[in-house]
Amino acid sequence: MMIHEITSKVGKYKGRRRVGRGPGSGHGKTSGRGHKGAGSRSGNSRRAYFEGGQMTWVRRMPKRGFTNSQFRTDYHVVNLKSLQERFADGDTVNIETLKATGLIRDTKKPLKILGEGDLTLKLDVTANKMSKSAEAKITAAGGTVTVNELKKWTRDRSVPTAASKKKAAKLEATAAKSAATKTAATKAAAPEADTTETNE
Repeated sequence: MMIHEITSKVGKYKGRRRVGRGPGSGHGKTSGRGHKGAGSRSGNSRRAYFEGGQMTWVRRMPKRGFTNSQFRTDYHVVNLKSLQERFADGDTVNIETLKATGLIRDTKKPLKILGEGDLTLKLDVTANKMSKSAEAKITAAGGTVTVNELKKWTRDRSVPTAASKKKAAKLEATAAKSAATKTAATKAAAPEADTTETNE
């Protein structure tokens, strides 16, 4: 008898374990939970990384350096062999047509074309990034290539930032305060000169 024959006769699903039904079953009394402790109580659960109270693995591992991965640009990557299979001669290939053919999931990410595989079709390909081999093969097959590169965000230095505005306002306030102090000092010194002249 083979294991698959047993399965077909017994059935697909195994009966659930009945606990707490006497010591003869081996799962009576404490129902497989043991004596005392959090595990024997109802509602107990623990996180996947919990190690019984000792320092967890993620906290034991040293953390050094810096990664720029959260700022990277993720692309939909499509190879030429996929275009050869899904498109006909003279078709237009862009992010919308690729989504329609099911080669990519959505249009949220930019598109990148790579040169793996052979291409014999004449295609009009538009992408955000393209390898040199892919561009050469598309052009050699008589197709056209349009690369719309993503523009990297840069700060417009002609527009003052909030910090620079705050700093400028602080400098203006300091200058105004200094000017007011000088004016007050000049006015205080003037009567003393007038009193001296009168006494003479």
